[in-house]
Amino acid sequence: MVNESEILNPNSILNAYRVGIFPMADDKLSNNIYWVKPRYRGVLPLNSAHIPKSLKKKIKKNPFVIKFDTNFSKVIKACSEINNKRDKTWINKDIIISYNKLFDMGYAHSVEAWKNNKLVGGLYGISINSAFFGESMFSNESDSSKISLIYLIHVLKKLNFILFDVQFRTDHLSQFGVIEIHENEYDFILQKALSKKNFYSPPISSVDADKVLQSITQTS
Repeated sequence: MVNESEILNPNSILNAYRVGIFPMADDKLSNNIYWVKPRYRGVLPLNSAHIPKSLKKKIKKNPFVIKFDTNFSKVIKACSEINNKRDKTWINKDIIISYNKLFDMGYAHSVEAWKNNKLVGGLYGISINSAFFGESMFSNESDSSKISLIYLIHVLKKLNFILFDVQFRTDHLSQFGVIEIHENEYDFILQKALSKKNFYSPPISSVDADKVLQSITQTS
């Protein structure tokens, strides 16, 4: 556990990411925040990303308007909410404040699924040079967070990012090609990604679905 004043400092958070560490709270209502460095890390190799066939069919139908960085504060708040799909969350009010500051600094980003002018799903993360650190996602409409993830993969591939860190491999994420690697291998890839200067530049308008699907050729 660390002192809260440290964790609330955006520069301390960025420095933590640069050495493979990220913050988590005990739960939504807890004031205790921990630095976490998993021995085994979940990463999504961008060149071997998968799109499940059923999801590919749905993307072709353009069920959502996918936007980037238009309402970060609403996305992270939605990711912190407890509902019938999630009875616990590690995002507390202090993390929300800190990451909103990182958004203002240009390091935190959101991918958002909109339907009928309503935010129905999405995800957020941190970008440093050629590394993107996925943090959390939410879905109030079926597949909205999954499709947001596919659009993010498209953007990261287009920008030649080296690392897409998703923290932990889960069955849910494995369907997209997420693998688990030892922290030593992770640290090597992380430093390679940080050494390559890059700038995360999300699309201003929604990307054409066909272009997204063409850029991610593997399906499962």
